[in-house]
Amino acid sequence: MATTVNRVRERVAELAKKGVKVTGKPRKAPKSEIWQKLLDVGTELWLDTGDIDMANSLWSSEFTALTTNNTLLSKEVTKGIYDDLIKTAIGDIRKADPKLKDDALVIEIGLLLNAHHGLRLVENFGCKVSVELHTDLSHHFDNTIETAHRLYEICPEFFIVKVPYTPTGVVAVRQLVKEGIPINFTLEFAARQNYVAARIANPTYCNVFLGRLNAFVSDYKLGDGKNIGEKAIISSQLNLRELKAAGQTSSKQIAASMREAGQVQTLAGLDVFTMPTAVAEGMPSLGLTADDICGDLDPDLKINLSKGVSSEASGLNTLWDVSDELKAAMDELTAKDNLDEMRGDCLASFLKEKGLGDLFPEWTDQQIADISADGKIPNYKRWKDTLKQGTIGLDALFNASAWCSFAADQKKLDDRIRSFM
Repeated sequence: MATTVNRVRERVAELAKKGVKVTGKPRKAPKSEIWQKLLDVGTELWLDTGDIDMANSLWSSEFTALTTNNTLLSKEVTKGIYDDLIKTAIGDIRKADPKLKDDALVIEIGLLLNAHHGLRLVENFGCKVSVELHTDLSHHFDNTIETAHRLYEICPEFFIVKVPYTPTGVVAVRQLVKEGIPINFTLEFAARQNYVAARIANPTYCNVFLGRLNAFVSDYKLGDGKNIGEKAIISSQLNLRELKAAGQTSSKQIAASMREAGQVQTLAGLDVFTMPTAVAEGMPSLGLTADDICGDLDPDLKINLSKGVSSEASGLNTLWDVSDELKAAMDELTAKDNLDEMRGDCLASFLKEKGLGDLFPEWTDQQIADISADGKIPNYKRWKDTLKQGTIGLDALFNASAWCSFAADQKKLDDRIRSFM
């Protein structure tokens, strides 16, 4: 006899698949010489949108995936297109488990919406789709493992599961990857973050959110804001290539949070682009031909900092430097026999013991409140002294800012679900 837990999970999976037909056939679409040249130099092309109509207008035969997140899903849900599904789900899930608490019900429906919208993207484009965990699960090992399995099993041929980069996320992804689940590790901003992820967890994909890094430098007049994110992501890509050559990872590098079409040319040769629709739309206006795409990544991209600003004092160096101390720490950690038993708090403690505690700081409640108040881009004036002291890495600060931003958008989605309860 099925337990109430199993009945809930089965009903969520059924509702996610309801009305969706996944054929597995790639969508027929026009071809593009520019996009084909990017494929030729080794860059896989994804669109970063949950908007089906917008994706329809931009889709090219060279594109292979779509990626969504809490923010993009929330935008789609607030259009009202899934209101009937939410209402049905509330009734059906409560019938399956009358004792289920409201908070748990909201998370179940959030999973349902993620999976259902992901399936609709698969149905329309016949491509891989990244689907994301609820932000409340970011620091819960068992729940991360369980929910990743549930999402993946709804569409194992096409779903890639997004897990946020946290200490718990790193050790959870290590297990999930060993179990054969493709993972898109999200919310990274630096080469060293991806070095840790690749060595310990070996995710299918890891990211650098480069656009926010450029905006941070420009907004706070630390420099002209050009090539900051590009330098970070090229460093990350080259470090991953070294690890692959040594047989220490198979992770691929994603360029995320791209802000302008010109970055496509600069970063050609990177493993994967997740292009927002504005970037894909802007490509024709550059007037590029296939011959303009060379695929040679320049690790020495010039960055222009303002007078008196040093990359070390501002923390910018943490975005692209991978120190010998970190490499040695990862060598030591990955040699441990009990690494599979490690949990997030132990990982953070180990790095702190090695003098690398700025990678995973112990955030206070007040710091999290300040980060949330800052929005997507940290307030440099607030964090200037702390960054100079080196107790918090700029990459870690951006990671926390991104998580708080996604959590705020997740709350908007949750509140819409609650409005029907």
